[in-house]
Amino acid sequence: MSDTEPQTASGKVLWHFTMSLDGFVAGPEHAMDWLTGFTVRPGLIDEYVTTTGAILGGRSGWDAINASRPYGGAWQGPIFVLTHHPEDAAPAAGVTFLNCGAAEAMRIALAAAEGKNLEVFSPSIGRQLLELGLIDEIDLHVVPVLLGDGIRLYDNPGGVPIRLHQVGQTDPIAAVNVRYRPVRISSPA
Repeated sequence: MSDTEPQTASGKVLWHFTMSLDGFVAGPEHAMDWLTGFTVRPGLIDEYVTTTGAILGGRSGWDAINASRPYGGAWQGPIFVLTHHPEDAAPAAGVTFLNCGAAEAMRIALAAAEGKNLEVFSPSIGRQLLELGLIDEIDLHVVPVLLGDGIRLYDNPGGVPIRLHQVGQTDPIAAVNVRYRPVRISSPA
């Protein structure tokens, strides 16, 4: 399977996550410690640092990561956190807490991105924007791990399936084939 073409700073709304093979973007209670030990295409982080103009996330995820900056601190643009209770959020430099609908939050953050891309770092906000037709691309990095529990990328019980087209492929509706082998952990003798 080949990687997608590099991102460009073109004012897109990207629902962007690294995801486990079983569809989780965070562990239980938004744990992110499982993300270590995987390799990515050289230059990938720099690509997002240069093409991202703003980030929109949710309060639960923001509180769980303890206000750390994305991409190891290499990215320094505006962050918008959508919350029902902005009054009890701890202030952080470059962070604006919003109490509005997902579409309005997206419009505010996209304007702040100044022509670059807006990255959506929230499963629930991403789902709402997707249902409103406001997501331009879903940008996923699937890593070879099965979490079994946590926060799913897309969770919509009873909802209708949403069909997707794979970007940059000659057959945009072809299935993606992935093959892995479990890492065997030897037991102590």
